[in-house]
Amino acid sequence: HIHPDAKTGAHHHGDLESIIYVLRGRARMRWGDALEFTAEAGPGDFIYVPPFVPHQEINASPDEVLECVLMRSGQEPVVVNLDIEPVEQPSEVKWIDPIHRS
Repeated sequence: HIHPDAKTGAHHHGDLESIIYVLRGRARMRWGDALEFTAEAGPGDFIYVPPFVPHQEINASPDEVLECVLMRSGQEPVVVNLDIEPVEQPSEVKWIDPIHRS
């Protein structure tokens, strides 16, 4: 359950692979050394995030909750925040889940 318009800052998850399955809403992912790539996913779509890839996770909707299932290749709660200027500034609405705490 991710609040409307919520955005993370730039980060990666170390050597962990991540797969996100979207149940409801629209997810936008930015990735790359300068977060220069972008893609959106909707219900039924998967997003794959390779190890060490800088990325930013975004609820693409300003008024709809994003629901997704997250799977990782390990159990460690690894988040490495990066000093990359995000293309989309993290909002006052925080993206909070068990490892992306504010």
